Amino acid sequence: MTAVVVLRLPLDSDLSGFVALLQRLRVPHRVAEEGGEQVLWVPGQELAEQVRELYARHPQGDAAGELPPSVVPVREGFATQLRRSPVTALVLLATFIVFAVTLAGENFSTIRWLSFVDFRLDGEHIYLTYLDATLGSGQWWRLITPMLIHFGWLHLAMNSLWYWELGRRIEFRQGAIGLLGLTLLFGLASNFAQYWWAGPSLFGGLSGVLYGLLGHCWIYQRLAPNAAYRLPPGVLVMMLAWLLICMTGIFELLQFGAIANAAHVGGLLTGCLTGLLGGMLARRTI
Repeated sequence: MTAVVVLRLPLDSDLSGFVALLQRLRVPHRVAEEGGEQVLWVPGQELAEQVRELYARHPQGDAAGELPPSVVPVREGFATQLRRSPVTALVLLATFIVFAVTLAGENFSTIRWLSFVDFRLDGEHIYLTYLDATLGSGQWWRLITPMLIHFGWLHLAMNSLWYWELGRRIEFRQGAIGLLGLTLLFGLASNFAQYWWAGPSLFGGLSGVLYGLLGHCWIYQRLAPNAAYRLPPGVLVMMLAWLLICMTGIFELLQFGAIANAAHVGGLLTGCLTGLLGGMLARRTI
């Protein structure tokens, strides 16, 4: 669903009260400076008309604390969310396709074409090449494709759910190109971080990208508060606590498999940096 302009107001107009009202009503919206004006967008023409009517009656927001009776929180259907989040959906579709062709991470003959470095199997032993040899043969796609590899259904389910949650937020706030660029950047940064820390190894998954998206929303929201990046209470604490638990090595000790902790940290730090830059640029945005 395309974004529709609801209002264009001078920069000195105070929209904070009305934006707070939209946030309480859970109305998806975006406000930014454009051409020397404040511009308010919402997804869809029907919602735009409702918001214009709401602004006509309550331009300063809901100072009395009573919600307008004709306005209710917006609940979008799954199909509508898919149309409004094409990049989020396409990244997940690519992930599902790779999961299928790699047989849930069991088909190593396919995985070797998507891993960060090439490798060969000899019985139960795996022999990995170094990155310079891999890139020297022109296989540049490997810098990104490990984010599409998942080992098992639980690995896929957890990463897919979080990408769906965080990706849609960023795609609405910063657009499809913005989300695509951040996804590729965080994938690249997390893959390089894991290789730098552990050397040639077999790893994969969207989790490094997810920590990048998390860090981006976290810092961006601190500098330029907005409804899209306001995460549910406890999510940040839970994700950071999970990162610290993984870094203790407990899962390797219990033989649950190795965790690409450097990829998580690399993604998180890169996301915090992009959130800092994006938030600073958005400080002029309401």
